[in-house]
Amino acid sequence: MHAELENLLSRYPVLTNLNQEISSSFDLLYTCFKNQKKLLLCGNGGSASDSDHIAGELLKGFKSLRRLQPDEHILFGDTMVDNLQGSLPAISLPSLTAANTAFANDCNPDYIYAQLTYGLGNEGDVLWAISTSGNSANVVLAAQVAKSKKMAVISLTGRGGGQLKSLSDVCINVPEDETYKIQELHLPVYHCLCLMLESDFFE
Repeated sequence: MHAELENLLSRYPVLTNLNQEISSSFDLLYTCFKNQKKLLLCGNGGSASDSDHIAGELLKGFKSLRRLQPDEHILFGDTMVDNLQGSLPAISLPSLTAANTAFANDCNPDYIYAQLTYGLGNEGDVLWAISTSGNSANVVLAAQVAKSKKMAVISLTGRGGGQLKSLSDVCINVPEDETYKIQELHLPVYHCLCLMLESDFFE
């Protein structure tokens, strides 16, 4: 078991039964980034903030400084290398404010994330869909587009998994039913996955 996952489960025993789902999600994300593909994230409300949060942890150093490799000094120069950090490509779809508001104004807003997944996603990419119910219409539709484009789908939901469960390669359905309690467990799960990725790519 990965050291970061072992640490998570020791601190949050309630997540023990999700050991395999978290490990499988890590494998999908690791393969995605190893193959120089990208991650798209989406959610609503607090889950939109979680999408931004995850992208932020992946795009720059989280627990480590992620210093660039010596051969990158030749490419970028010493000053640039001293100020940059290793990065994994992640895009939070809720953060694309102009595109989101334009689409919501002109078209059916349920299809916002489906549109962005269609426009940005490619085979081999991963969609990380976050919905406490697993039934958020715009997130479910994005997952449908992702599957059509041969992208892997990871969902982060509450206990039942909702509609997202059947659309996902892996569904991490934390064992809570109330929205705020589900969100309280989502954060340590995605922090763990970000730490696992950082450890394997940069340390």
